[in-house]
Amino acid sequence: MFRISGKKVLAALTLLVVLFVAAPGFAAEAIPAGGVYTKVLFAMGAMIASGLAIGIGAVGAGLGIGTAASGACQAVGRNPGVQGKILMTMLVGMAMAESIAIYALVVSLVLLFANPFMKYFLVG
Repeated sequence: MFRISGKKVLAALTLLVVLFVAAPGFAAEAIPAGGVYTKVLFAMGAMIASGLAIGIGAVGAGLGIGTAASGACQAVGRNPGVQGKILMTMLVGMAMAESIAIYALVVSLVLLFANPFMKYFLVG
């Protein structure tokens, strides 16, 4: 039988990333610096990266908050006497998970409005 291991999946994903990232990188040399195409491609890339940053950050925060709430509900159901300590620990865990979403939002806004790579791509 053919079994798919984590190493094979990681190797396949790495190969796909290299293939999809290398071609546009080498093709960028053919586009004149500061041209209309460069500005459009840079804006599109920034928008896609921004969307991915906030999307993945929000999914991660949602999973973390859901896991914390589920664990707290189960713990209170088993031992209602320590509800106060469980609630405090749950709220701290939820705040830590929510901070990831806030960091993702900051990264997304920086990519859209204050991109540090703009000076390298939009020359002229």
